This record gives sequence, C-alpha cells and structure tokens, in this order.
Amino acid sequence: MSTFDYVEIPPDVIRLQSSPASNPIRPLAKISTSLPSCLPASAAAAAATTTFSPTKSLSTLLLNTSFPASIPTSASPRKSNTTLLSTRDPLSIPITTVNFRRFVARVGPVFWLQDRVEEVLMWRCGWKYTGVWIVSYAFLCYFPRMALLIPHVILAAIMLSTYPTPSPSESTSMKIPPAPIAPPPSEGSVDWQANLQAIQNLMGAFSDGYDLLSQVTPHLIHQSTHTSLVLTLTLLSFLFLLPVLPLIPLRLLFFGLGLSPFIWTHPVTQAQILPLLKATLKLRRWIDDDRLDDKHWGAEMREVELWENERWAPGPSLSSSSTGTWSKTNLRSADRAPWTRARDGWSGVGGEVSSNLTFSLTPGWAFVETEGWRPDTPGSWVSAVSASCSWSASGSGDPMFGADENGWVYTNDVWADPRPLPLEAWKASGMTRRRRWVRRVYFDPTLVKST
Repeated sequence: MSTFDYVEIPPDVIRLQSSPASNPIRPLAKISTSLPSCLPASAAAAAATTTFSPTKSLSTLLLNTSFPASIPTSASPRKSNTTLLSTRDPLSIPITTVNFRRFVARVGPVFWLQDRVEEVLMWRCGWKYTGVWIVSYAFLCYFPRMALLIPHVILAAIMLSTYPTPSPSESTSMKIPPAPIAPPPSEGSVDWQANLQAIQNLMGAFSDGYDLLSQVTPHLIHQSTHTSLVLTLTLLSFLFLLPVLPLIPLRLLFFGLGLSPFIWTHPVTQAQILPLLKATLKLRRWIDDDRLDDKHWGAEMREVELWENERWAPGPSLSSSSTGTWSKTNLRSADRAPWTRARDGWSGVGGEVSSNLTFSLTPGWAFVETEGWRPDTPGSWVSAVSASCSWSASGSGDPMFGADENGWVYTNDVWADPRPLPLEAWKASGMTRRRRWVRRVYFDPTLVKST
C-alpha cells in the first residue's frame, strides 16, 4: 500500500481500493514480432537509422550501438580447454575497439582482391578479360602439376609490377632509394570509409548465406521428416560411386566444376534464368508448408501485410547523382512512415521501430511459429487498375507492372506510377519505392478461452 508524504490522513478513516475486475474494457493483447530480414540489395538502406557526424569517431559509434547495455560478467564466454586464437584475449571493450580500428585500416587489400575476383566471375570487364582467366584455368586442369608454380608466379608478378623504372633524365648510375610503404589509412579518411562499407556489405552477405543454409539444416540434423530420405540417398550414391571412381575423368570434372560459375554469372544466362528465379517464392512456400505443425493444418490461416518504404537521395554533388542511396532516413516529414501496415501506405506501425514490431491481433489469432516474414518478390500487390490510372495521368509511356528481383516497386516523388525499375527522369524531381512483406497467422480457439 503506497503512502502520501504530502497529505495528512486521519487515523480513523478507511481507504477505498479500486477493483480491477469491475472494469469491463480489456485491451487487445500485444504480440511482438521481429522485423523482416531484408535482402542484400537493400540491407544497407533498411539498417540505416543513424546519421553519422563527421566530428564523432565512426568506430566508437559503431561499437557503442553493437554492444548490449550490459556486458556479460564472464570475461571468457567462449569455453575451451586449450588456448585458441578465439580465446587468446578476454572479452573487453577496449581490446575490441583497438582491434576493430586496426582491422578496418588494414583489411583493404582483402577487399581489393575480392573486387578483382568478382569482376572476373561476373564478366564486369568484358568477355576478353574473363576469357583469359577461363583459358588459364583450363591450362591448369590439363596440367595440374603446374598449380605448384602458382606461388612463384604471384610473387614474381608482385615484384615485377612494383619494379622502379627510372626516367630518361635520371642517371643510370644514380641509385634510387626505395619508396616507403604507405601507412594504413587514417580513421575517417575516404579509404577507411571504403573499408568500412565493404565490411558492412560482407557481414550482410554472410548473414544472408547463413539464413539460406539454415533452411536446409533441419533436413540434416534429424529435425525434419525428410532426414531419413536424404540419408538413404547419400548412402546409395556413396556405394554407387565407389566402383566407378577410377573411371571418372578428374581433369574434365574439375574443368566443368570450375567453368560452371562463369556460365551461371554470364549476362545471357542471367537474362534467361531470371524468370525462373521468381519461382523460388513458390518453393519457399512449399518449404514453409512442410514445416507446419498439425495445429496449423487444421486451423484457418490468413496473411498479415507489412510495407517497407524508402526514398532515394542523390550524392553530395551533381556528378555523383547516379550514385545516390536508398534509405528510410531520406523520408521527408510529410512522407509515409518507414514501416506501414495499411495498404494505403499512410498508417504507420506507431512509435520508433528498432528491432520488433507490436501487432494487435484479434483474440484467437497468432503468428505461425515455424516461419517468418516473406517478401512479395513478384509484386502481386500492384493493382493494374491503379497503375493504369497513374500511368495515364503521367503520360510516361506503356505501364509496367510487377517488382524487381528483390520485391521493390519504384514510384515517383508522390508515390505514384509504380514500376519495376525507376525512370532516369525521376532523379531530378525525386523517387520512392515500396516493398510488401507478408506473414501467415492462424486461428487457435484455445487462445480465445485463455484471454
């Protein structure tokens, strides 16, 4: 019983207590759900909720937002009987800060090599450039022992490419001192920010790969009904390959395996298989249906919609307008909220969205526990009627319906004229985009009785 320090209560009075059972109004139950996991193409824009200040340390700001409010009391949460690289130093924020700054400043060559490999695999420098590497790989497949000379070739290429060539005006007898090694980029410089951007995108790509493999993992660790079938096929294929191993041409096999990434990433192949990639949405739905429990199959199921809204902002100069960024932080005060629930796009979720969304579902309805949010990659929500009206009003040509490969539907500055790709003319006036996320809910009568 609380007391009043500022009111003098006579000793012979009786306090009246309110009865909560007499209140017939009962608020709807709040159900928390995690935010949709964005795809690689928009992972940076979806996570951009903080504006960096040039006067602050970027590494300190990142570490402050990454660590929880309370660090675990254990200095060595990673248990090991022997000293390993992962347990060499105890968990410490100062050590993490120093190592993170050193890592960002020195990881540049790794991402330089990553960019060169991606240029070769994705045919970014033309077919001649990639064709030379394909021929070199075919030469190594035919003469596999030549692979032992690869370290010598790499070292010779590095030393020959950095060999100092004196100018004609300099005397040949004059000995030129070697140029000093360039120090790592300083914190906040352009090169340092480029390394930080590459780390950000690599973390997103690794997380996307992990989420993709996690869908297959239940079939391998006996958490699915298909594990026995996978094990049977594995044993049968193993027994079948044993007697035919001496007959398999290893050179031709490795040549085909090494050539398959180049065939997959060729622009012609990408243009032909892109419609097939749209079918992965149906495959994912089949996987979700396979994970449903018995209580889900016998219940009524519906879908809950969630909309993700972003605006494009140009670069700092006119010359860099083509390198603008999509982000929720670019939304104006009169724009839609970053996350909306209504189809009209103006009913916000409410409050600041950090890591969870709170929904007020009708009593008896609950989210399907075995699946999460799924993007509407075909863009089936785009109404042909509304798109036709907006097209006729804008007069910008034939209307195009649908979404891009990540489910984004692009619109002009006033969220009209939906298209699967943005128009170049929109960059001058402004452009926006939306993406629809869906998640299934089911009706459970026991939840009604419990409430």
